[in-house]
Amino acid sequence: MRAIPRTPFHTALLAVVCVLVAVGCSSSATRHSTPSRARSSTSTGAGTMGVVYAGLPGMPPPLDPHDLYAADRPGALSPAVRNFPNLIYVPNTISNTVSIIDPATDKVIRTIPVGIQPQHVVPSWDLKTLWVNNDLSNSLTPIDPATGNVGKPVDVHDPYNLYFTPDGKHAVVMASQDRQLVFRDAHTMAVDKAVPVSCGGVNHADFSPDGRYFVVSCEFSGELLKVDTAAMKVVGQQRLAYEGSMPQDVKISPDGKTFYIADMTADGVWVLNGDSFAEPTLLKTGKGAHGTYVSRDSKYLYVSNRGEGSISVLEFSTGKLVQKWWLPGGGSPDMGGVSTDGNTLWLSGRYNSEVYKIDTRTGKLIDRIRVGHGPHGLCVYPQPGRYSLGHTGIFR
Repeated sequence: MRAIPRTPFHTALLAVVCVLVAVGCSSSATRHSTPSRARSSTSTGAGTMGVVYAGLPGMPPPLDPHDLYAADRPGALSPAVRNFPNLIYVPNTISNTVSIIDPATDKVIRTIPVGIQPQHVVPSWDLKTLWVNNDLSNSLTPIDPATGNVGKPVDVHDPYNLYFTPDGKHAVVMASQDRQLVFRDAHTMAVDKAVPVSCGGVNHADFSPDGRYFVVSCEFSGELLKVDTAAMKVVGQQRLAYEGSMPQDVKISPDGKTFYIADMTADGVWVLNGDSFAEPTLLKTGKGAHGTYVSRDSKYLYVSNRGEGSISVLEFSTGKLVQKWWLPGGGSPDMGGVSTDGNTLWLSGRYNSEVYKIDTRTGKLIDRIRVGHGPHGLCVYPQPGRYSLGHTGIFR
């Protein structure tokens, strides 16, 4: 975060910047979208030197209004997770287990049996629990990352993926087969509201800078949704302009202006203005583009190309691809995360029963680690950040 003098002038200036970033400059939305930033309400919290922030009520303000990932710097662990063991959690969709890897030795140190078809390991909003999404057994298995204790599964129907609203109030279950977005209590998982959707295969999402809306990808119908967070209502919907499109992971840029949506059949990422929700453009990255991960310095986006065994590196400042890393001998890089120090990218090898450990400084493969069959939503934990928005680790 930039050092800003605490004078009345600078305090006032920072307040104006915060409001501009949160509210945006557009007063109308297009392409089947209704405005989601028209209401004015405030939320206060640590990180902006006491300045009132016009975001979703209850949402912690950004540490830096110019960088949504300012809290994710190397080693910047929350006190809540500072003493947790550094481990890699790998859900194996076919083996119905979670493999736990010690990154210091690159060895599987434990295998936990869970429910049927575990898809993702998801950190809770308060960082205290890891939820294993057992899609076909309709349950979430809680793991205590401090002790490794496995709790009693919680009944949750069709939990393909799991997110948390920025205010920490709701968990949002991506109920893919049920064609619903299910808003549940973030702690008890009791249903607050089930939102039917007309698209097929809701699976991934990310939130706007002010937390007032989020963008959802629909894998099976090739569509995107825009959802009002507080109203728990779909306010925008569009079909992607690519025949057979299968959108996957969603990630917003550090400046909050652009959403990047990986597309497995379009072989690239869609570049979307979330505020206007206008038709996005396609940036080709590689065959089977799937997962997206932000570097610890907020400069780059790593895109895993599952169909060709490569990782593309996008530079946020230019919006251009600057590198491509190939896995020697091929592979199927899927979902994962970045190490606490930012030097390693961990990705599951979906069709190869392995995990890839990649050096982010050189792009070289460090190791391949054998795990169960069908490894998918790998979670590196703990990671820097004040709270989790879900998936395999989207931290703010």
